[in-house]
Amino acid sequence: VQLVESGGGLVQPGGSLRLSCAASGDTLDFYSGIGWFRQAPGKEREGVSCISTSDGSTYYADSVKGRFTISRDSTKKLVHLQMNSLKPEDTAVYTCATDSNACNYYTDYRMYDYWGQGTQVTVSS
Repeated sequence: VQLVESGGGLVQPGGSLRLSCAASGDTLDFYSGIGWFRQAPGKEREGVSCISTSDGSTYYADSVKGRFTISRDSTKKLVHLQMNSLKPEDTAVYTCATDSNACNYYTDYRMYDYWGQGTQVTVSS
């Protein structure tokens, strides 16, 4: 499967962005989970969110809980990450990835199989 992210850009603090992760080939249901990671310059990669494709359970890092929402559309080939109340510290490259563990280890990047190229999110005034 190939994953392609879109929706990144420059936004002011307090603003919103909606990222999308599109799959080519297999539907995302082929994988038990789809996760979003981010990495800022000089920082470790951080697991942001994950959605289980079997029951729709969602998981969020404490740093984004209450501000970000992960969802999957009915085509089963798109996963979205709605990001509200963005902060400068949310600035990073955001990447989606497939998970074969139903998000049970969603913060561990080693548990993910296929990765997209990433999309830049910059929060700045």
